[in-house]
Amino acid sequence: MAENSTPLLSVDKLTLAINSTGKRVVNDVSFSVSPGEMVGIVGESGSGKTLAARAIMGFIPPAVRRISGAIRFEGHDVMTMAPKALREMRGARVGMVFQEPMTSLNPSMLIGQQLDEGLALHRRLSAAERKALILDMLRRIGIRDPEGALTSYPHQFSGGMRQRIMLASVMLLKPALLLADEPTTALDAVVQREVLELMVDLTKANNTAVLMISHDLGMIARYCSRIIVMQQGDVVEQGLAQDLLARPQHPYTRKLLAAMPLRGPVRDLPKADTPIVSVRDLTVDYGGRQGFFRKEAPKRALHGVSIDVQPGEVVAVVGGSGSGKTTLGGAIAGLVKPSGGEIRFNGKPIDRSETAYWDYRLNCQMVFQDPYSSLDPRMTIGDLVGEPLRLVPGMARAEKARRVQEVLTEVGLAEGFASRYPHELSGGQRQRIAIARAVVRRPSFVIADEPVSALDVTVRAQVLELFAELQRKHGFSCLFISHDLGVVEQVADRVIVMHEGRIVEEGSRDAIFDNPRHDYTRKLLSAVPGLESTGDGGVRLFWRLSDGAGEAART
Repeated sequence: MAENSTPLLSVDKLTLAINSTGKRVVNDVSFSVSPGEMVGIVGESGSGKTLAARAIMGFIPPAVRRISGAIRFEGHDVMTMAPKALREMRGARVGMVFQEPMTSLNPSMLIGQQLDEGLALHRRLSAAERKALILDMLRRIGIRDPEGALTSYPHQFSGGMRQRIMLASVMLLKPALLLADEPTTALDAVVQREVLELMVDLTKANNTAVLMISHDLGMIARYCSRIIVMQQGDVVEQGLAQDLLARPQHPYTRKLLAAMPLRGPVRDLPKADTPIVSVRDLTVDYGGRQGFFRKEAPKRALHGVSIDVQPGEVVAVVGGSGSGKTTLGGAIAGLVKPSGGEIRFNGKPIDRSETAYWDYRLNCQMVFQDPYSSLDPRMTIGDLVGEPLRLVPGMARAEKARRVQEVLTEVGLAEGFASRYPHELSGGQRQRIAIARAVVRRPSFVIADEPVSALDVTVRAQVLELFAELQRKHGFSCLFISHDLGVVEQVADRVIVMHEGRIVEEGSRDAIFDNPRHDYTRKLLSAVPGLESTGDGGVRLFWRLSDGAGEAART
């Protein structure tokens, strides 16, 4: 980027407010993007980053109005453009990749139709020419059968492939500016890097500028040359990515960096003769789909998995989507029926017809990925947290109420929360309730399935610290399932790596992160940047492995 180049996009003192209340949700925001430049906007939910980006395309919701400011793209004020000019700009000159492709791809339209739609609208090409461009783009994004993809529907592809297709639909038109709103939030580490590298390649080929919106500072720092930090509608800091990470000036930026997961010290756990949970040769088969004239063979999700969890230990299970880690957690929790193998609790086999199974189910609790769907919206918080105590024999009602209040205090939600309902709480508060519900019976074993994947950076840090404090206080063992390797590095004592339903590597956290031996483990670690504290409030970004091989490469 030339130092004095004319900005492709210039946002000047933009202020947006809610019509009904007058509250400012974007306040005096100014920034610019030059041709071919990649700029990142970071901030927590409610910071105004997505609303500011959508305003660039004229997508301000009806409930929001512009108070002041201007948005100029290629010298034209977007806020005063005629509807026809806006339609010509959208897609052709400015493209947008949304957070969840399943909601932005039409589920009732074939992939070929959706990719053709923009080309037919904005390019004067024949049907044959458009098809040739689409097939070439599908090959470039890694679709194995481009011709077959044209006649497929979005639900027939994985999340990573859907995001690739969404990116292809935007880049087919070769826009001058790409707006990427949380483009990889729901993807595992390997797929995330593949999608981002693809985006970089496609945009570089066309000299497309990118405005990337995310709450993941590490990912933004890896791919963007400049970073803009937003808090509650204000731009609090912006600058070169490397300088901003190393020497943050604003307290909020320092808070975001301090909330990013970092490796803690190795815990000294007491030796135990018998694991709290022992799994041997566990297999799980899912029945194949049946039709009028055919029946698919069952799909094996777990292939003879064996693990041990020691008392007080936190064992993390990592792997890509479809690796079987959630199926493993569900089978251990009794939510998925195994096809074979054995589960032991405190050395005793678990049989659904035996008393031992009842004891195990009471002592094994689960924290789910999405607390909103796992908490009954018709029950109050007090009833939700207290529900597991109904099965405790001999516990008086007053004692149950005291226990509920005690655990709500432990998770930081004591004052007046017992009478509220789940919809009245934020995402972080709902996750605290899900944890409170899991620990209220004082279980000896907790399974946490992606418990912080949907949370902002600072809220995630608070929930992780809460979880660690409860684990230290009550001493329960934990199977921690996650695709976020930064979180795993912070919380785990031991790490199990799964791939295609099998354990490919396991060992202590430091052994796995510092000296991975299996190719898939190395691939996972090479996909995620590491963070080191600089000791003065900043962090330094580095890659643990260079292209999946060699020693840690710090940059």
